[in-house]
Amino acid sequence: AVVSTQSTGGPNGGIITSLNLFATKFDQVLDILEQKDDVDFVLVDTPGQIEVFTWSASGTIISDAIARSYPTVIAYVMDTVRCTNPVTFMSNMMYACSIMYKTRLPLIAVMNKTDIVDNKFAVDWMNDFETFQEALDAHPSYSSNLSRSMSLVLDEFYKDLRTCGISAVTGQGCANFFKEVAKAAVEYQEDYVPYLEELREILQKRKEEEMESQLKKLKVDRGEEVALQDEMLSEEQTTNLPPSFSNLQDSDDNSDDGEVLYEESGMAEHSFDRFLKEHR
Repeated sequence: AVVSTQSTGGPNGGIITSLNLFATKFDQVLDILEQKDDVDFVLVDTPGQIEVFTWSASGTIISDAIARSYPTVIAYVMDTVRCTNPVTFMSNMMYACSIMYKTRLPLIAVMNKTDIVDNKFAVDWMNDFETFQEALDAHPSYSSNLSRSMSLVLDEFYKDLRTCGISAVTGQGCANFFKEVAKAAVEYQEDYVPYLEELREILQKRKEEEMESQLKKLKVDRGEEVALQDEMLSEEQTTNLPPSFSNLQDSDDNSDDGEVLYEESGMAEHSFDRFLKEHR
C-alpha cells in the first residue's frame, strides 16, 4: 500500500514496483528456503493480476529462480461459480494455456468453491466437445462464437491438462490435489529437468563462443595474429592489392622501367623551364 501511494503508476504500477524490488532480494528468499529442512511444500502466492506476474520481467525471474532450485508445479486457481458461464470458462482455459507454455512447467487447473458448485460440468466440457457447444448455444454472442472456435484449438491442450476440484472453505478435494501435485512433480523431473539441462548447455556454448571471439579480438589488438596473417597472404591475393602495394612487390623486376620514368620526368621538367623563359 505504501509503494502504491508513492508510485505515480496507480495500483498496477505499485504492484510492478513492489515485484521488481522483491525480485532484487529473491536470493535471500532462496537462502531461507534452503535452511528449512522440515518443510515438504512451499506455497508461493502470486499477485491477483495474472499479466503482472506472468508477463513481467521480475515475475519471470522469480518463477525461473524457483524452478531451477526446486521441483515446481503451477496451480492455476479458477472460480468454479463464475466458470458456469462457458465464455468465462474459455477465458480461464486460455489463461491457463498461456501460463503453461510460457513457463514450460507442469500445471494443475484447480477449480475452487466446489462447496457451492460442483466442477463436474467443467470436466465434461473439456472431455466432450459437443457438450460445450450446447452450453455456448445458450449464450449467443460474439464472444461465444470466438469461444467455439477456441475450443477446437484447445482440444489437444485438455488431454494433457491436470484438473482438480477443491473447496478452500471445507477442505474438500485437498487429498486429491496433493496427489496431482505428486504426479506433476514426476512430470517436472521427466520433462522440465532435461529442458533445463539443454538450456544450460546452449547458454554455456554461447558463453564459450563469446569468450573465444573476445580473445581473438584481444590478440588482434595486441598484434599477435599479424604475423600469421602475413604468412597466409598468397601470391593470388597480392594480385588484388592496390597498385601502390603491387608496385612495391615488383620493384626489383621493374627497375629499368623506373629509370625510364625518371628520365621522362627530367625531360618534362626541362620543357617546363623552357616554357617559363619564353613567356617572361
